[in-house]
Amino acid sequence: GSFMLVNTSGRYAGQKAHLLMPHLKENDTHCIDFHYYVSSKSGASPGTLNVYVKVNDGPIGNPVWNTSITPTWNRAELAISTFWPNFYQVVFEVVTSGHSGYVAIDEVKVLGHPCTKTPHFLRLQSVEVNAGQFATFQCTANGGTDSSDRLWLQGIYVRDAPLKDIKVFNARRFVALFSVVNATKRDAGNYRCMIRTEGGVGVSNYAELIVKEPPVPIAPPQLSSVGATYLWIQLNANSINGDGPIIQREVEYRTSSGSWYDIQPVDSTSYKIGHLDPDTEYEISVLLTRPGEGGTGSPGPALKTRTKCADPMRGPRRLEVVEIKSRQITICWEPFGYNVTRCHRYNLTVHYRYQAGGQEQVREEVSWDTESSHPQHTITNLSPYTNVSIKLVLMNPEGRKESQELVVQTDEDVPSAVPLESIQGSTFEEKIFLQWREPAQTYGVITLYEV
Repeated sequence: GSFMLVNTSGRYAGQKAHLLMPHLKENDTHCIDFHYYVSSKSGASPGTLNVYVKVNDGPIGNPVWNTSITPTWNRAELAISTFWPNFYQVVFEVVTSGHSGYVAIDEVKVLGHPCTKTPHFLRLQSVEVNAGQFATFQCTANGGTDSSDRLWLQGIYVRDAPLKDIKVFNARRFVALFSVVNATKRDAGNYRCMIRTEGGVGVSNYAELIVKEPPVPIAPPQLSSVGATYLWIQLNANSINGDGPIIQREVEYRTSSGSWYDIQPVDSTSYKIGHLDPDTEYEISVLLTRPGEGGTGSPGPALKTRTKCADPMRGPRRLEVVEIKSRQITICWEPFGYNVTRCHRYNLTVHYRYQAGGQEQVREEVSWDTESSHPQHTITNLSPYTNVSIKLVLMNPEGRKESQELVVQTDEDVPSAVPLESIQGSTFEEKIFLQWREPAQTYGVITLYEV
């Protein structure tokens, strides 16, 4: 047994005295037993007696047990479950308070059997979680516990965690559950189970909390080829921020304008996204998942790209005449939109042909009235009383579609004058006989000449 007596008279507050036990390496359950008292004539505490359990010459950590006033000799047990090949050292520390008195420790014994008043913990397992999740440590102990015991998860360089739940199986076995909530990299580190009973303290081995960051690609996906309704991409997700291994890849794609989006699982490094809208901008990013709850990282940087236009679905429909005059024709047609044009860039031209002077004339004009709910177009500078063949042509960068052809005759108009030089007269005794050529432009059926 070891003995330590500290006389605190004449000591200012905060001075320290230490008693170090030899290193211990235990293969089986054992118990450290000691006697102590902390007393003064004035009744004010002469100081604090702290007990530390230092593992593998690592940091001393926080006290596992302490007391500051016990005027009679008492006995306490340390149930330390640090198993071979790890070793540990018990350190007794007295911190003076500035008041006179005595702090004593005596009969420190390592017993080859379990503690009688304090439970022993079984080996605590390390826990791995993804950032943002709850990390639950299961502390299983041999021995009993009651409501006056204090249970906590003690961290080294990290915050302690409170008791979440306790399950008592019988008088000789219970399990205490502790949760580190919303675990971050700052919470990663070593933790051990602690129980403080009336008779002493139980201490488990240190286990590690490993916190993994879900993986996020560093670069956006790359574009391989573009169609009107599909995009081939390379995932380009080998370089990541966060932790692997990667067990699942998904492609998330959304329209740049609007709220539509979709997610598809992917099992290769390239992927064809199909069933897209033509001439539409999409934002495509990759989601990566590592094992465990909450293992999916946020989407990586997005690739912004646009699908090509598609061939128009059909030509304009229901081409009809609104008004016919002698020199102009106004036509209308059924309104159409993107579902017909399959492109946001397109034009509509009016093609027409007619006979003039023995030759066929062919013309085309762009119609700007395509967005209207009653689209129409007027063709001017036509010849009266002439058959005109009209059709509409819808064109986008990928193709063209035509309407059916409409044949319309312009109205008749006033004929031009009879050519003066063609009028010839033959005179007789009682009459003048006249003859002349037709007007250059008859503009219809001539029904009457007046002299």
